[in-house]
Amino acid sequence: MDKSMLQGADLDNLPEEDQKRMATMIDQLQIRDSLRLYNSLVERCFNDCVDSFTRKALTKQEETCVRRCAEKFLKHSMRVGMRFAELNQGAATQD
Repeated sequence: MDKSMLQGADLDNLPEEDQKRMATMIDQLQIRDSLRLYNSLVERCFNDCVDSFTRKALTKQEETCVRRCAEKFLKHSMRVGMRFAELNQGAATQD
């Protein structure tokens, strides 16, 4: 969640202590979401691309697969985030 999304929520009327608490909660949610995204990326690309454990390092084919998988995953996540922001902005203007 982006802190700018809460500007319309009129947080300025809250006491300073509550504002700080809200900012801390938002930061924690952003960290949690980032870790979920990273873990999901690692799990998905590993499961899709790594075929065997006969070597310490990835094969060239596995490495290429992981790179493509990560790029696709991140592009998709960015697109979903942008779409979500567009929908939120549209919903806010309708109010």
